[in-house]
Amino acid sequence: MTAASLITPQDCAVLIVDAQAGLAFATGSGDRQSVRSNLVALAKTAKAFDVPVIVSTSASKVYSGPLMPPLRAVLPEVTPIERRNMNLWEDEAAKAAVVATGRRTLVVAGLLTEACVSFPVLSALAEGYAVRVVTDACGGLTPASHEAALQRLTQAGAVPTSWLQILLELQRDWTRHDTYEAARGIVVDHGGGYGIGLDYARDMIHP
Repeated sequence: MTAASLITPQDCAVLIVDAQAGLAFATGSGDRQSVRSNLVALAKTAKAFDVPVIVSTSASKVYSGPLMPPLRAVLPEVTPIERRNMNLWEDEAAKAAVVATGRRTLVVAGLLTEACVSFPVLSALAEGYAVRVVTDACGGLTPASHEAALQRLTQAGAVPTSWLQILLELQRDWTRHDTYEAARGIVVDHGGGYGIGLDYARDMIHP
């Protein structure tokens, strides 16, 4: 798959890195509530389209805390992989979980952009994976360091995207009825004005 290719549910896996409150406290690159909402939207999108999800955590007992509760609620069947390395790719269990999906395109989001998101993205790119980085579902220490990390990843070959673009790319056609209601519901819950518009349109069409 090239950077210009559209992804499908059959060729990608979602990797959520260290979406933990202790790290969110340190996030200063954007609104924390928005980042958390976008991470939840991405997780819901993966479930709606039956895309494999790998979740990692770090220092959950001593600093970062467990996976955020809204993500645990969306992904009750996913057991986070606890690791010590900043680079998930250097943890045998975490990397094995990614490889076991058989998918060569990774959709990556999480905390913090400068390290625990960047390092596995760079490592995966070096091994020939295609990577999409969901920039609005990542958080960094400062706006400048977050942006610098994203620029480095883009220069290395990762493709920046958003959770909404991932959802729309997977749905592709609103007449795909199998996933329509789930996709629409995610946009209504997390898509701001677009979601309000979808609710309005339904009311107008089916008063």
